[in-house]
Amino acid sequence: MISGISILGVAVGVMAVLIALGLMTGLQAEVRSRILGATAHISVFRSRSNAMEDYREVAERLRGVPRVLGTAPAVYGKGLLTSGGGSAVATLKGILPKEESTVTEIAHQVEEGQLADLVTPEEGMSPILLGKDLAAALGVGAGDVVTVTSPQGRLSPMGVLPRMAKFRVAGIVRSGLYEFDAAWAWLPMASAQRLFDMGDSANLVEVKVDDMYEVRPIAGELLKTLGEGYITTDWIQMNQSLFSALWLEKTAIAITIGLIVMVAALNIVATLILMVMEKHQDIAILVSMGAARGAVARIFMLQGTVIGAVGTFAGAVLGWGACRVLDHYRLIRVPQDVYQISYVPFTLLPTDAAIVIVGALVTCLLATIYPARGASRLDPAEALRYE
Repeated sequence: MISGISILGVAVGVMAVLIALGLMTGLQAEVRSRILGATAHISVFRSRSNAMEDYREVAERLRGVPRVLGTAPAVYGKGLLTSGGGSAVATLKGILPKEESTVTEIAHQVEEGQLADLVTPEEGMSPILLGKDLAAALGVGAGDVVTVTSPQGRLSPMGVLPRMAKFRVAGIVRSGLYEFDAAWAWLPMASAQRLFDMGDSANLVEVKVDDMYEVRPIAGELLKTLGEGYITTDWIQMNQSLFSALWLEKTAIAITIGLIVMVAALNIVATLILMVMEKHQDIAILVSMGAARGAVARIFMLQGTVIGAVGTFAGAVLGWGACRVLDHYRLIRVPQDVYQISYVPFTLLPTDAAIVIVGALVTCLLATIYPARGASRLDPAEALRYE
């Protein structure tokens, strides 16, 4: 019974650590994929100007750099969107649909329309794509009209007046990340240039590369290709605080819940100490008959190791299964406006699982040393004196 309780304690501890690591790893991976679905890996700017007039040439030159998969110019700005159902401030992004599909996943996120609809018409209202929650706040859907007011004003006899333009909603974008769905809108690049009075220029050129974790060295190659006068930023720099917080939270949770394994190891110590006290006569007889004290110590170390191994592998199986079930059926729902996603994903990495399993086995092995040494040092004469 005591050994069974010790096994159960180790299993529960290992399972809890694996579920916690799967939760935090899944959360990081989901947020990262959602962010990279709406933003590019690397952004290239002019170092001394907000406008890039040679954006066509820059985009073409960057396409020839090794490991670059796609480039797209873009125009960014803030605007006030109003409709008959409400108003909201949003980030406006002017894009070229064909090029944009090579650097982001927005083409697969458009509902009630498609990215190809985002072309500048020769006459009439320009199209615009709205984030899902932004469209809900404005009370509009595909085919409705919204008015966009830009902070860049124009001179008139009555002073500086804000620029205003009417747009037709061509579709709804659902990225799954609340930050984008609630405050972003996409429109043709030519329309954005007129709205923000930028002429024929862009704010930046976005780049997608073959390995999102190698953006730092690749960005250096981009700057070498373009020469002086350009700077870059990447998705890691723009979201560093978010992922640092998630990594710190993952580490803290793993350490905190990992203490359960330490408690289970103490149960193994108590189990072996009780076993030594119960079997002291048998140990004394074995030693008096010539058994080596090292052999006695190995018996109890083996017993503790078996308890730890059975509990560890049982907990690993239960933890892996729990992660699969929780992730497949999306059982844990969270507020989307707080956590950016609607459910908690679980992704258990093999390296994390291996570290937990090895750590638990080593902890359980170390827990056997003290009671095993106590058994090996038992004096046979004292143990059998009153028998």
